[in-house]
Amino acid sequence: MKEFVWLGFVLGALSAAGNVIRTSAGRRVTLGCGIDTFESSLEWNHGKEMIYKVSGKSGMNHNGPAAIRERSRVRQTNLEISGVKREDAGRFTCVADEIPKYHTLLVVSVSASPPEELPPGSNVTLHCEVKGLNPGSTVQWTGPDGRPHAVSETVHLQRVAPSDAGTWVCAFSYDGQTYSENLDIKVRDPARKVITSPPPRIVDQQTTYPSCDLKPHSGVGRLGWWLWVAVGGGCLVVLLLVVLVIVLCKRSRRRKRKLQKLKNGRQSLTPKKYCQCNCPTAAASPRRGRQKAKPSAPPLQPLLME
Repeated sequence: MKEFVWLGFVLGALSAAGNVIRTSAGRRVTLGCGIDTFESSLEWNHGKEMIYKVSGKSGMNHNGPAAIRERSRVRQTNLEISGVKREDAGRFTCVADEIPKYHTLLVVSVSASPPEELPPGSNVTLHCEVKGLNPGSTVQWTGPDGRPHAVSETVHLQRVAPSDAGTWVCAFSYDGQTYSENLDIKVRDPARKVITSPPPRIVDQQTTYPSCDLKPHSGVGRLGWWLWVAVGGGCLVVLLLVVLVIVLCKRSRRRKRKLQKLKNGRQSLTPKKYCQCNCPTAAASPRRGRQKAKPSAPPLQPLLME
């Protein structure tokens, strides 16, 4: 008889503790009722307030808090909550055919202030807020090196170093069970030291440079590559302009020659006009010297008839 009483006590304790479900704000969570079907009634409660109640297998009554009712729904016998909020934490009870099933919802939120990558030597505060814990539960932070810090939801780190970078663990307990939530902290690497080249070595009264074979006063080593690119680009532009001017000059000369040829051709086709003078012609000038007399024709001789 005592064994049955002890077994009933253990089962009652387990039923009272129920399942512990850990989630973060803004996520979706599903609470199982433990059975797939029911015959007489199904009821979901949040604390002491009713969310859903089904009598028989017909109508459904909504008598719970509006905030949870609007963001939750029942699928078969399970309760699904979307967009979990901090105030949703606490105990949920599913009563199917007068058999209760308990769940405890813990809403965990871990953050760092400031949240961005930290420079060495800065300060940061770690927050671990767990809603739904019992009054006697504890929260403690553990660093990446495994060293635990003081039991508190908040840890203040001063003058952080690269060794503080890594995964920080927020551990908390509920009904004898330990749960944890991780938070990654990033610390910027310190600035690297500038490595200077060794001083020049003097060998046989000549200066030797280990990086390049340039003279001390040569401007080549001091000028950046971008300056040489700019000089080369400028020279190329000047060369293109000179070529363009030469081409334009040649084209202008050819055009002038063609116009001159056309002009000359038109002048040769037009008839020439000469001036006509109305002055009287001059008298023929007398010839000087004696003129030779023309020889007279010989006398005609009669023809002799035989």
